[in-house]
Amino acid sequence: MANAMQVVALSERELVATCVRVHVGDVAAGASDAVLRTSGLGSCVGVVLYDETARIGALAHVLLPNVHLSAATSLPGKYACTAVPAMIAHMRALGSCGPLTARLIGGASMFAQLLPPRSMSIGARNVAAAHVACTAAQIEIVAEDTGGAHGRSVLFDVASGIVRVSSVLREDVYL
Repeated sequence: MANAMQVVALSERELVATCVRVHVGDVAAGASDAVLRTSGLGSCVGVVLYDETARIGALAHVLLPNVHLSAATSLPGKYACTAVPAMIAHMRALGSCGPLTARLIGGASMFAQLLPPRSMSIGARNVAAAHVACTAAQIEIVAEDTGGAHGRSVLFDVASGIVRVSSVLREDVYL
């Protein structure tokens, strides 16, 4: 949990750090000089991986729960099952060698009223797929801000490990 001084420091870091925007279906990794951000997480899931010792992290903007839902597979972050291994590879290439932790953000049910009764939304399926991918890679999920019916944006300061989750409908959440 971030304290007030860390929140102020995070705001200041946004101005001086190398800021990398992660688009839908994309992954990015960075060392302590990076701030990774993504927006538009409705049913999509943001997966954050972090090596606290090396201060190396990665962010993916996962669009769909599995590769069978789309013919296009060229984007490594499009599915959790391909995003997590790609993130790990990018982090290892930057020098990460320690254990990783994960945080999951998003997976909202944006149009629940359109779903058939007792069906699972794409958002819930994306969250479940992210859980499976992290478990398969033996990565502990240490925090989540998932579900609901509201979109989210993520800002991940790799130096501090703080993840800020913003939404129009509520105060910022820090993971």
